[in-house]
Amino acid sequence: MTDENFYFVMADRFSNGDTTNDDGGLGSDPMVSGFDPTKKGFYNGGDLAGLLDKIDYIQGLGTTSIWLTPSFKNKAVQPEDNSAGYHGYWITDFTQIDPHLGTNDELKALIDEAHSRGMKVYFDIITNHTADVIGYEEGARKTYVSKDAKPYKTAAGEEFDDRDFAASKDFPELAAKTSFPYVPVLDKAEEDLKVPAWLNDPTLYHNRGDTTFQGEDSYYGDFFGLDDLFTENPKVVDGMEEIYKTWIGDFGVDGFRIDTMKHVNNEFWQEFGPEVLSYAKTQGKDEFFMFGEVFDTTKSFTSQFTTRNKMQAVLDFPFQEAARNFASKSQDTRSLETFFAGDDWYTDADSNVYQLPTFLGNHDMGRIGSFIAADNPGSTGTEQVARDQLAHELMYFSRGNPVIYYGDEQGFTGPGGDQDARQTLFASQVPEYLDDDLLGTDATHATDNFNAGHPLYSKISQLAALTKEHPALRDGAHQHRYASDGPGIYAFSRTDSEDQREYVVALNNSEQPQTADVPTYMDKRTYTRIYGDAAAEAKTSADGKLTVTVPPLSAVVYESSGRIPHSKAAPPSHSRNLPRHPPTMAGSR
Repeated sequence: MTDENFYFVMADRFSNGDTTNDDGGLGSDPMVSGFDPTKKGFYNGGDLAGLLDKIDYIQGLGTTSIWLTPSFKNKAVQPEDNSAGYHGYWITDFTQIDPHLGTNDELKALIDEAHSRGMKVYFDIITNHTADVIGYEEGARKTYVSKDAKPYKTAAGEEFDDRDFAASKDFPELAAKTSFPYVPVLDKAEEDLKVPAWLNDPTLYHNRGDTTFQGEDSYYGDFFGLDDLFTENPKVVDGMEEIYKTWIGDFGVDGFRIDTMKHVNNEFWQEFGPEVLSYAKTQGKDEFFMFGEVFDTTKSFTSQFTTRNKMQAVLDFPFQEAARNFASKSQDTRSLETFFAGDDWYTDADSNVYQLPTFLGNHDMGRIGSFIAADNPGSTGTEQVARDQLAHELMYFSRGNPVIYYGDEQGFTGPGGDQDARQTLFASQVPEYLDDDLLGTDATHATDNFNAGHPLYSKISQLAALTKEHPALRDGAHQHRYASDGPGIYAFSRTDSEDQREYVVALNNSEQPQTADVPTYMDKRTYTRIYGDAAAEAKTSADGKLTVTVPPLSAVVYESSGRIPHSKAAPPSHSRNLPRHPPTMAGSR
């Protein structure tokens, strides 16, 4: 699966197609309904009806897959946080769409419409935790207690290590009163709140207190009180498999982005991934695709989830860091050479780096527009838009499946991540959003921002169209070619395994025009420009080098006039780096 263009959207913050569901049927009190369009931490009113209304806008970007943030019914308000579940990560009912967003029928209508247009719909799913419903006899949110300090005990009172039984059908029976370091308790009004019913069993949670996101507790602790599921227990594994199989079989969901993957034990993924993928194929979904969120910028760590843990892909957080360093910070282009040289970390029998979704910012860390503004204080609006476009050029032309975070195509910024990066595309009433400066436009968040003429929307549409016309730019072998000493030109080629036609991509992250002699596979051959502001044609020299001049903060792409001759070797200086074409996989060309 190497040819998707994702649009990652938070339904509550996109378009309000049905104002009658704004309060989720819970009344006018924001601390009950969670709806307050003046606050960034509450439901603002967007819904599935709004997504369906604006599907032309989404498709106009060249989108092939709509990726929705979690859409199941949430605990509307968690009083201790003084905020609402608009984001979808506080699930109480895994079988129902959140009433603030619409109904199961409306989801099915959205999926059916997307499918009729040749697009897919992906769900953001959670297996690590549920909403905060369980309390402790010892008090609400408690400090984490390690397994060394207080081991788990079986219902019979014997100490045991859950890791010895992870995913095993012989997992010991547990007792709520005696098996855990904290005694779980449920408020009478919420003891049957969760759906399916097995989620109301408190022994299916870790019950060890809040995580610090480090070491052991990153697997066993509650996220700010959210009930952390005992994913080592096969009852939880089986239950989660059944939940998500239903959404595939009954609604036709095309793939999953999996939240908090690194906080769940390896054995869970080794069981869950192959089982769900196998089921999807029985439903005729041969291209079903799953990728996980592993918030880490180290390839040696993130790649373990696609190799050891049998998952298809992870979000490419290392790429996000590399792209920001190149396009926004204008760092030495050789750092990109080093970055791409590590791509084989992801290669195994059934997956590789070409499958990874690549992105420039998201709902947790913040937007690419905000990074560019922060990295370049005092820069002009023109420069900021150019850097934003350069980041997107790198993302669309290099290996991986590009992800657009909703609003980035309209130049959204914001001062940080989380709530500060979740602005509405429809007119906002949130004071903190109304203060934002948008890139490439005089518009503000006080009005709707669905402008198909915005320079970033236009650029993304152009990039998507070009890569569709020239599929080697999506799934061709990615080969390093050239890196400047310092800021300047970074160049690589993409080569289709069938046509053997070479595309040379050169990007300039400096603020002056740059020229480079880029090695290619062919000597004395004409290359034609298909993208960018540069000479219409160029010819390689006797030693196979293509001289390219790239304007400041931009990219150019050249296509070879014919196939790479089988009798000719690559330029000697690069012969050690001949590309390995992606292996055949479900969904690849």
